[in-house]
Amino acid sequence: MADLSINFCGIKSPNPFWLASAPPTDKAYNVVRAFEAGWGGVVWKTLGEDPAAVNVSSRYSAHYGNNREVLGFNNIELITDRSLTINLREITQVKKDWPDRAMVVSLMLPCEEHYWKNMLPLIEATGADGIELNFGCPHGMSERGMGSAVGQVPEYVEMVTRWCKAHTKLPVIVKLTPNITDVRLPARAALAGGADAVSLINTINSITALDLDRMIALPVVGNSSTHGGYCGSAVKPIALNMVAEIARDPLTKGLPISGIGGIGNWRDVAEFIALGAGSVQVCTAAMLHGFRIVEGMKDGLSRWMDEKGYRSVAEFSGKAIPNTTDWKNLDMNYQVIAHIDQGSCIQCGRCYVACEDTSHQSIAQHIEASGARRYEVIEHECVGCNLCEITCPVEDCITMVAQDTGKAYMNWTQDPRNPRREAR
Repeated sequence: MADLSINFCGIKSPNPFWLASAPPTDKAYNVVRAFEAGWGGVVWKTLGEDPAAVNVSSRYSAHYGNNREVLGFNNIELITDRSLTINLREITQVKKDWPDRAMVVSLMLPCEEHYWKNMLPLIEATGADGIELNFGCPHGMSERGMGSAVGQVPEYVEMVTRWCKAHTKLPVIVKLTPNITDVRLPARAALAGGADAVSLINTINSITALDLDRMIALPVVGNSSTHGGYCGSAVKPIALNMVAEIARDPLTKGLPISGIGGIGNWRDVAEFIALGAGSVQVCTAAMLHGFRIVEGMKDGLSRWMDEKGYRSVAEFSGKAIPNTTDWKNLDMNYQVIAHIDQGSCIQCGRCYVACEDTSHQSIAQHIEASGARRYEVIEHECVGCNLCEITCPVEDCITMVAQDTGKAYMNWTQDPRNPRREAR
């Protein structure tokens, strides 16, 4: 069996599955249930200074797909609303009872050094394995000069990280905001400040829906609402890209990454790790389906690793990075053409309509005497865009087949039609 244990910036864990700093990690009761279910670690819900934050009601909303499937989740909840004393006592007890599990404590404090200097010894005293600096919360706390208000300014990221490294021996993980143009800049700043790792992404600014009768966005608080933090499966593509951007940046090469955003199954986990993550953090999927989802994640990842011959998580961490590049380096002479498997085609016509109306008119529709329909690719018109494959409801009915063009590799920088092409 594959070994799922990890050592993430000096923090040991029996598996890479951690719960992110969020409602599921707000108290000992939840965290113990999570450890009993098999989670390898948690990031305790963000602590701040006393008195504790005051949350509002209601707090959550969702973006739904068919059959009320939750595609995206929105929250306007703040950091913990429980006292610092209670949180520290529970963290201490849980770590004592579960010494083999990773215990990271999330922190958010004002941008004055004395706040961090006073708090960090209290965290160390709990026996926690590390701290995570919450520079990502996009609502409420950012209005008070914390959260994403810090994460969007690389100079602040470096400054606070440096303070923490000066006042604690624990590994310092910097949690980054996605609400920024270039996520590499705060990652570089975190590394310059001495960060042991980064985690990303935190939630994205969002309004998921409106109550059109009352003309108020959801969730409703009295007679008004606000933007919140967006998470769930819908944010996974954004998170994967940002993780990859940091993993392949020469200026942050080797910086450990904890991947967060839309993770719900073992395949999601494998993708984050392949793009450079050393651990992953889950929140929304656990909130929607409960802590036992980790059982399928562990089993699925272990079986896949066995099948591929990976003995440890480290063996495939970052393995997709060499194949992830800028658009300008892609092979312009590579060509694929769609192929329709007539044996599995259900003649729904979705590929034809999509291609005919919005793409390259490269699928022909034939109506036989019996009334049956048949769809065939017009190969000389097909540009290999993948739209037909995406719209087809039958898995593997439409595939993209690579063609032998007889042409050598050529990217945009080498194209003679490019007036700014690089000299060979």
